[in-house]
Amino acid sequence: MSWIELEGAANVRDVGGLPTIDGRTTRTGVLLRADNLQDLTVADVQRLTGEIGIRTVVDLRTTGELHLEGDGPLRATEVRHHHLSLLPEVEDEPDEVEAEGAVPHRTDRAGSSRTDMTGYYVGYVEDVPANLARALQVLADPETGPALVHCAAGKDRTGVVVALALSLAGVRREAVVADYVRSAERVEAVLARLQASPTYGPGLAGVGPDELRPRADSMERFLDHVDSAYGGPHGLAMTIGVDEQAVARLSARLVGTSPRAR
Repeated sequence: MSWIELEGAANVRDVGGLPTIDGRTTRTGVLLRADNLQDLTVADVQRLTGEIGIRTVVDLRTTGELHLEGDGPLRATEVRHHHLSLLPEVEDEPDEVEAEGAVPHRTDRAGSSRTDMTGYYVGYVEDVPANLARALQVLADPETGPALVHCAAGKDRTGVVVALALSLAGVRREAVVADYVRSAERVEAVLARLQASPTYGPGLAGVGPDELRPRADSMERFLDHVDSAYGGPHGLAMTIGVDEQAVARLSARLVGTSPRAR
């Protein structure tokens, strides 16, 4: 896992180098994860599209977030964008974003608390399964090229999609959880950016870093739920419509072919 230092985003990293159950590691330059990309500078865009070679963005924000934020700098490039909200959508374009859903930080949903986001994460699976499935299918597609997944803070919605993708590719569970927790290193910078934003700031007034900081127990409990409710990540994938062929393509993209297939 390596941080990508950008001027206009705080929580950007490559998930390459993670250990798999069979002793391999995830490939670098294939999957990045990030927070809000609205403030990317010209140099940031050039680095992402040129040096790193990003060709596809999976944007997990709601239609309301997109409406209020407007087109980000990457929209002016040749990068393909897939808008796949993991939160239930409202029919009308709102004048404000419900920050509690976009950047969860306090008790509202059953099973969630200030320090445990499990209830929200289960909701991403149960409330909008088609979009979750589509996000995984996009990441599995060989035509996708180097991809970047992001939301507002880059830790909750992004954390769930990346955790499931890594799990399906055979990454060791402790490494999946460790990648999720690494966002804690940047939570102060992420919160400062969001609180300065007209879109997210009003809903995050008075919220401190510890209320947003990702904790291992949240991801552990979510993965425990996936195991108990679906029989594991593969069972979840099959349930929401990601077939075995797509899972195999995802693993091949993130890790490569298995030693036995060579």
